[in-house]
Amino acid sequence: MRSNTGGSVAAERWSSQMEDAPHAVPDNVSENIETVAQLQKVLGGRVNRHQRAVETATRWLGRPGTIYLLVTAVALWIGYNTAAIAHGWPTLDHPPFFWLQGTLTLYAVVVATTVLAAQKRQTRESEQRAHLELQVSLFAEQKATKIIALLEELRRDLPDVRNRPDPEADAMQVRADPRDVLSALESTMETPTAEQTERPRTDPEAEGSSR
Repeated sequence: MRSNTGGSVAAERWSSQMEDAPHAVPDNVSENIETVAQLQKVLGGRVNRHQRAVETATRWLGRPGTIYLLVTAVALWIGYNTAAIAHGWPTLDHPPFFWLQGTLTLYAVVVATTVLAAQKRQTRESEQRAHLELQVSLFAEQKATKIIALLEELRRDLPDVRNRPDPEADAMQVRADPRDVLSALESTMETPTAEQTERPRTDPEAEGSSR
């Protein structure tokens, strides 16, 4: 009984240590993570202090607490001025509350401008990432094409492997031209489908006469 209890405790201790210990990451994954972190650092270093202030304000305005604070402030403003008229207190803004309307309009303009300024930088960074992904994808496609060509050449040179025609492998050895792919994609998207072209047109007069 003691040996079983001691073994279970040791097993639980070992499992907890394995859970707390950091998992080993392959070297290539670590290099990719460092590359992404370095790219983020470079992009963040290009942001000036004015842009940082705008993005900080955007993050603050985008929180749910801002909505609650705004609704509470508007309700208190309207409630106080309405009660002030009824009780004879000093009124800050008479109905229809022109000061409140002007403040909310100014707030909306500031928020819209702040969001647009923050989105402009994010859009520029997204375009840079898209170009980077395109370059990496093209490079990967070139490497895959070269690997397939080398494998086909090796297969033809091996004496123990029967040489047979493989049209699919021959087609995959040809490197795709991005401009041709883009032209084919645009023509396919602009060409109407068969259902749209073959769909018969209904005549309203013929339907009315049939009824």
